[in-house]
Amino acid sequence: MSADLVVVGAGVVGAASAYFASLAGLRVVVVERGALAGGTSSAGEGNLLVSDKEAGPELDLALYSQQVWREDLVEHAGLWEFEAKGGLVVAGSEHGLASLRALSVHQRRCGVEVRDVARAELHDYEPHLSRELAGGAFYPQDAQVQPMLVVAHLLRLARESGAEVRTRTEVVGFLRDGDRVKGVRTSGGDIPAGAVLNAAGTWAGGVADLAGVRVPVLPRRGFILVTQPMPARTIRHKVYAAEYVGDVASSDAALQTSPVVEGTGSGTILIGSSRERVGFDRTVSVTAISALAAKAITLFPMLREVRAMRTYLGFRPYCPDHLPVIGPDPRAPGLWHACGHEGAGIGLSAGTGKLIAQALAGVKPGLDLVPFAPDRFPDDEEALR
Repeated sequence: MSADLVVVGAGVVGAASAYFASLAGLRVVVVERGALAGGTSSAGEGNLLVSDKEAGPELDLALYSQQVWREDLVEHAGLWEFEAKGGLVVAGSEHGLASLRALSVHQRRCGVEVRDVARAELHDYEPHLSRELAGGAFYPQDAQVQPMLVVAHLLRLARESGAEVRTRTEVVGFLRDGDRVKGVRTSGGDIPAGAVLNAAGTWAGGVADLAGVRVPVLPRRGFILVTQPMPARTIRHKVYAAEYVGDVASSDAALQTSPVVEGTGSGTILIGSSRERVGFDRTVSVTAISALAAKAITLFPMLREVRAMRTYLGFRPYCPDHLPVIGPDPRAPGLWHACGHEGAGIGLSAGTGKLIAQALAGVKPGLDLVPFAPDRFPDDEEALR
């Protein structure tokens, strides 16, 4: 069978791309070497955030994605437990609060909704917050989904539009006509195609290597703690410390932790966030987990009495300039990329998928893809560190 588009990777970005491409009338085949949502998509919190992004292309993509989630996908929102809970960013000092206020000024100019929250108002949002905080900001556009449900249902909807999904099918090479990519070679046979989309998440660099091009996507490990179930709305929003924004933008390879706390529909509380570049090492780090627990307690002292049930880890697909790679690759015509979204992939997936489908269908994309160009990185390895 030939296809208009082969999507490599059945995580949330690949699923969104397959859905929108199928909706546009393209014949789509999705290939996944493991199980659906078996990589990063199964290891996150499901956040759809604008609050943690500074003014620039990533924030533009986040706002565009918010529009797609809330308009194009609104009829399906219940399938993946879309919850417009909002995000509360808190500062522990007057200096931190001043930085948060300065960030929000730039974000507002870009179209982000932000409400300044004074110290005395914090407990109207979150009654269990520490009394030692200086103030905060509330972002009503922040939301949450269940990412594995997003993947499952988007791919189901794509199949209803004619797409095919093949799991346990590994891409081992590319079909070529000179420099042009004409399909993929897989463990289950060749699939000729007009275009191939590399949506392989943390492993996207390896897929690019098979095509003879370089896309510097690296793994960045993170842990999440899960508590025992608590009464409904014990924690009402996504709540995190202002330094989280800086950690997201950092390129430091060493361990970084900043408190991120939120409740789920089942009553459990999710606690993050850690970042470190240790390759694909899946060793459980007691140091990282202990830091997460301690910092969460600084925000919500009542968590000291709450039992942690389990922890899990995943690998964010990190790019050195903290921007995803989205669009056609001029170095290998026919090859497209949608990868490198780091910890924002769930939220950015909807916009990314729609933009890819628009460009493939010959429609002007709703957002300029130039900042996300696959060939924007220097060839010098040291320049990327």
